[in-house]
Formats: sequence, C-alpha cells, structure tokens
Amino acid sequence: MDKANGKLTVYFEEPFWVGVFERIEDGKLSVAKVTFGAEPKDYEVQEYIRKYYSSLKFSLAVDTVVKDIKRNPKRMQREAKKQMQETGIGTKSQQALKLQQEQNKQERKVRSREKKEADKLRMFELKQQKKREKHKGH
Repeated sequence: MDKANGKLTVYFEEPFWVGVFERIEDGKLSVAKVTFGAEPKDYEVQEYIRKYYSSLKFSLAVDTVVKDIKRNPKRMQREAKKQMQETGIGTKSQQALKLQQEQNKQERKVRSREKKEADKLRMFELKQQKKREKHKGH
C-alpha cells in the first residue's frame, strides 16, 4: 500500500510569513512555497489549505528516506512542540525548492526570449509594411 505524508511549516522570513508544504509520495519529496504576508491565524491556514492546496505548484520530486515507525503519542507531542521552536525547513526541502526555482527561472528565460523574438519579428513586419505603403504612393 502506498503512503502519502504531508507537512506544513510556517515561519517568518523577513519581511513576510512563509509556508512550506512538504509532500512525500512513493519515497519522493516535493515542496511548494507560499508567501502569506502578515502572520496567518490557524483558521486562515486551514482555509488556505482547503481552498488552494490542489492548485499548489510542487517542485520536482527528490528522493528521500521514509521511516515507517509507530510512535508514542506523547513523544509525537514533544516532537511537535520541538518543531514549533525551530524555524526553517529541512535540507531536502531546500534542495527541492532550489530545483523548483531553477526550473521556474529556465521557463521564464524561454518565455522572455520567445516574447523578444516575437516583438522583433512584429517590428520588422511593421517596417516592411510601412516601406510597401511608402513605395505604393509613388
């Protein structure tokens, strides 16, 4: 049976509050980063998850080790409290976010290059059209 595991870390990253969604499926970790702005209340985070989770853009999956252990409820509570004290996200998550940023950067470069070429071609066509009109009148 395949298991999916998810985690949301909300922390302050000057000057905004940021949420990092970590999703582990089939031993692969993917991450999505969201900027909240002002410190979100619990109900606001829950509503955000309910409304927008399906439309989040997760990074490319990175291999990770998934430990399947039964935990004592009190230990889980202590670990949750400890995680509340820590800020930031794990190394694997940072790698996945970096991968996503690089991918977005490449896509942006391709889009801007295509737009630039299209604009260049459009300007060339305009000049040609003006030349034709100018010579037509003579």
